[in-house]
Amino acid sequence: MQDSAALGLRERGVRPGDRVAFVLRDSPWFIAAFLGAAKIGAIPVPLSTLARPDELDFMLRDSGATLTVTDADANLFDDRPGQVTAAPTSETDMCFWQYSSGTTGAPKAVIHLHRRALFPAQGHGRHVARIGRDDRVYSTAKLFFSYGLNNSMVIPLAAGASVILDPERFAPERAWRIIADERPTVLYSVPTAYAALLAAAEGGTLSDTSSVRACISAGEALPAPLGERWHSRFGLPILDGIGSTEIGYIAISNTDDDVTPGSSGRVIPGYEARVVDPDGADAREGTLWVRGGSTAIGYHGRPEATAAAFRDGWVVTGDRYRVADGRYYNLGRDDDMLRVGAQWVSPLEVESVLLSHRSVAECAVVGRADADGLLGVCAYVVLREATPPSELEELCAERLARHKRPRWIEPVGELPKTATGKIQRFRLREAARA
Repeated sequence: MQDSAALGLRERGVRPGDRVAFVLRDSPWFIAAFLGAAKIGAIPVPLSTLARPDELDFMLRDSGATLTVTDADANLFDDRPGQVTAAPTSETDMCFWQYSSGTTGAPKAVIHLHRRALFPAQGHGRHVARIGRDDRVYSTAKLFFSYGLNNSMVIPLAAGASVILDPERFAPERAWRIIADERPTVLYSVPTAYAALLAAAEGGTLSDTSSVRACISAGEALPAPLGERWHSRFGLPILDGIGSTEIGYIAISNTDDDVTPGSSGRVIPGYEARVVDPDGADAREGTLWVRGGSTAIGYHGRPEATAAAFRDGWVVTGDRYRVADGRYYNLGRDDDMLRVGAQWVSPLEVESVLLSHRSVAECAVVGRADADGLLGVCAYVVLREATPPSELEELCAERLARHKRPRWIEPVGELPKTATGKIQRFRLREAARA
C-alpha cells in the first residue's frame, strides 16, 4: 500500500523535496500516503480535517504544497505493481512538516528531520507507554496532530503493534463503543476528551476499560481533580506528560510506577529540560526549555519566530513550570499568567479548584479588566447542571488566596478549542475585553 501510494504520487508529478499536503481522515490510507511520500523524498504536510476553509487556505498557501491529497483521491491508493526504491535522503534532510495547533494565533509550519522522526518510539514509546507487538493502540487524537501521528503511526509501527483508527470526529459515546468493541490495551487522549469520556460514563454510558492497561494524556496540562476522578472510577492512572509540535512528542511524563497528580512527571531518557528565569538563568520556576532526540529545527518562513523559539538546540516552549524533586509542574502558558494586585496567578491553579466541583465539566481562566482598568480573574465554566455562582465562589474562597479568586464566573455552553482539542484562551481573552 505504501509503494502504491508512492507510485501514485510520482504519477502526479511529485518529486523529491516537494511538499505534499494531506487532508485525510484517520485510515490506513493516511499512513500509506505519508510513508509513500517520505519514501520518494517528498515532504508530507498533514493538515487538519477539522480546520475551517480559510485556515486550510492559509496553510496550503503557506506550505507551498505542489499537491493536495484528500479522501476523494481514491485512485492514489489503487494497487500498482512493482516496488519503490527509497530516495537517497540523508538524516539532515527534511522529513515532514506539521502545523502548530494555533492556540495563540495563526499556525506555523514546524520542520522535522529524518534523523529525529522515529525518536518518539525510542523515548516515550519505550520508557512510558512501553508499547509491544501485542498491544492494541487507540488514540482519540487524530493523525494530523503531532501527538496523534506518533500515537497511531510512529510508535506502534516501530513496535509492531496494532492500531485502531477512527475516521470520525471524536465523540465520547462513540469512543466508548470503540473501546468496548476493539479492546485497546493503550488509550491516548487529551484532557478535554478524558473529561468528556468521564462525564459520559458518569451519565450512564457503558464504559468498559477492562482491556486497557495504560491511559496517556498530553496536549495540555491534566488538572489533578480530573485525573483523580478518572483513577477513582476506573482504577487506572492517567499518565500525563508535556510535549509540543516543536518538541516532536512528549519529553516529560509520569509513568505507571511514578504518578503525581498535578505534575507533568519527570524527564524521559533522551531529553533534557531546564526551567529558566527572565535573565536566562536556571530557576525553580520559569519558562520550560527542552531539547532531545525528536526536536524540530524551526519554522518555515518565520525567522523571527524561529529565533525566539529555537535556541542552541533548545525549544523554548512558552510554558511556565515549577520544578521540585525532579518533577515538573505546569503553571500555564507564559502569556496566560496573570498579574493581579502585583502578584502572579496561575490560571491552572484556579481551574483545578473549579474542576473539583461536581457540576463543573470544563473551565478556563483568563484576565479581565474592570471599569478602572485593573486586571482580575475571570473564569468561564461549562456546567453539567445549573449551579448558583455563589456556590463556586464559596469553593474558591475556601481554597484560594484572595487575589486568585475569580471576580467573574461566566457559565458558557462550550469553550473555544483548536481542532486538536486545546482551549483557545486568546479567544476568551478577546471575549473578556468585549
